[in-house]
Amino acid sequence: MKNKLEISNTVEAALFSAEEPLSIKDLRGMFKPEDAPTTDELNAILDQLTSDYHGRGIELVSVANGYRFQTQVQYATALRRLRELRPPRYSRALLETLAIIAYRQPVTRGDVEEIRGVAVSTDIMRVLLERGWVRQRGEREVPGRPVLYGTTTDFLEYFNLKSIQQLPELADQRDLAEIARDLNILLPEPRHSSSEESEPAESDAEDSTDSDESPVTDIDRPIKSDTSTQSAADRIG
Repeated sequence: MKNKLEISNTVEAALFSAEEPLSIKDLRGMFKPEDAPTTDELNAILDQLTSDYHGRGIELVSVANGYRFQTQVQYATALRRLRELRPPRYSRALLETLAIIAYRQPVTRGDVEEIRGVAVSTDIMRVLLERGWVRQRGEREVPGRPVLYGTTTDFLEYFNLKSIQQLPELADQRDLAEIARDLNILLPEPRHSSSEESEPAESDAEDSTDSDESPVTDIDRPIKSDTSTQSAADRIG
């Protein structure tokens, strides 16, 4: 039987080297049956590691698929400078669609359009599906059998959520920007058109894109702030 320190060091090394979160089952599977720690012993080790890394540059967190080490959110800007990466920015149209699916799931595309008051771009649904944040969850038993959509464990993992119940509380008058801040999401800056320019028609997808842009920024355009397209937070409470 390995001693507690050896088991703890093994668990710590596994979590550091893993590319994906590790569950209790994954961690127990590293050991021979006769040496494997119990679930309670592993939970105690994970609690201790969480405490050991509290207040440091990295932290141990529990997400939908298990446990993982990650950098603290407040150091993200410095790390992006080190890697010369631009932070991802998501359009309000995409985030409103994702928020409606997350808070009202399972929903159809028609449900989302009814709540938002505008058509949902095919590009938005494609990006959400390709990123693995949303998946098809059957069909509604009505004529036409529209597809139902819901969020995934990848969605929970990306936004550091253990379950859907940990989504930020949704109040009737809460702005989408507040929810985005709680989930550490950057929204695009509002565009201000001059009085001599006519306002473009609302579109969830960009008319033209640069070849080096990602699918997320391809649709990175804020929607017009009229009464038919107010933020999802105001409309799905």
